[in-house]
Amino acid sequence: MKTPRCPCIIDIEASGFGAHSYPIEIGVVIADGSRYCSLITPQDDWVHWSDQAESVHKISRQMLQEKGKPADQVCKELNRFLGNQSAYSDAWVHDSPWLTRLFWAGRSNPEFHMSPIEIITTEEQLLIWDDTKQLLTHQLKIHRHRASADAFLIQQTWLMTKQQVSFAPKMSAIR
Repeated sequence: MKTPRCPCIIDIEASGFGAHSYPIEIGVVIADGSRYCSLITPQDDWVHWSDQAESVHKISRQMLQEKGKPADQVCKELNRFLGNQSAYSDAWVHDSPWLTRLFWAGRSNPEFHMSPIEIITTEEQLLIWDDTKQLLTHQLKIHRHRASADAFLIQQTWLMTKQQVSFAPKMSAIR
């Protein structure tokens, strides 16, 4: 797999964790910096709600009812925005079932492909990931835990870690 110069990142906020949780917000940032973000109106059978999750992302059920879009509309908009490109998630284990649930509710299939960010991230990048992400959170003044802000932060973390490991001297070159 060819590593992209600047990866497309997708992030999903959910009603909680576990089998009964569902997507409530989806955010994407593509290579050129363009962003897509949408709240998602819960389906009638999407009833699980975690107050703890709400306290983290600050999205209430009432906000979803008032400002969310129906699943089918979000699916169409995502497909239009992403086309057939690959989008990477830093929480694929959670995001993949939520994306599947969204597209099932929207009665469509994604035209894009979502993969774990680890497949385009080196071990060296992963070793400095958390510190770099924390630094960028402060530098970029990202105060909200929301899908599009998180997607942007993840993209910038990937870029900065890639740059840092590219310029770091290799141990074999030192010997």
